[in-house]
Amino acid sequence: MKTYLVGGAIRNKLLDLPVKDKDWVVVGATQDQMLAKKFKQVGKDFPVFIHPKTGEEYALARTERKSGHGYTGFEFDTNPNVTLEEDLARRDLTINAIAQDADGSLIDPFNGQEDIKTKKLRHVSDAFSEDPLRVLRIARFYAKFDGFVVVPETIDKIKDIIKNGELEHLTPERKWLEIYKTGESLDSFFDFLVEHSARDVLFPEIRVSRSLRE
Repeated sequence: MKTYLVGGAIRNKLLDLPVKDKDWVVVGATQDQMLAKKFKQVGKDFPVFIHPKTGEEYALARTERKSGHGYTGFEFDTNPNVTLEEDLARRDLTINAIAQDADGSLIDPFNGQEDIKTKKLRHVSDAFSEDPLRVLRIARFYAKFDGFVVVPETIDKIKDIIKNGELEHLTPERKWLEIYKTGESLDSFFDFLVEHSARDVLFPEIRVSRSLRE
């Protein structure tokens, strides 16, 4: 069993931004082993556990297979043979697919560090198109990370998500949570959605033109 720090904590550290939450991935463990260590499972069928002392989230390394609509339409494989690299491959963007081991060494199979240096938002794999929530996540990162641009190949993936109707399966609660996380950068958030023809699908109740905002 090996544990790695992953995701936003690594990204923010490399960007010299505050690290508010720490998420961990556990490789080579089972649900029973986690429960035996007094971790509390988040939901019966979800492979995420809460540390009994720190309250931080520890997820079993997993792969995903699309099985339905929306961001919840996935089946998980959490067998102990799933590797760290396989777990990182299911993540949305290269800048979020970096891990750190116990010695502080970074594992970066998708060159996320380079994309942080060059300020690029780039999808990790073709599976990006399977999760409509990623459109909102990219809009949030685009709004919050000054100077970052979305690479053309990832824009094409966003178009695929819009074209296949997956955006319509996002719940209001999940959409408004992304707005909350965006904070004070909402103008850029919605500008991005408007530019890529996603705002009217996601938020039909919002009809404010740029001229009115200016």
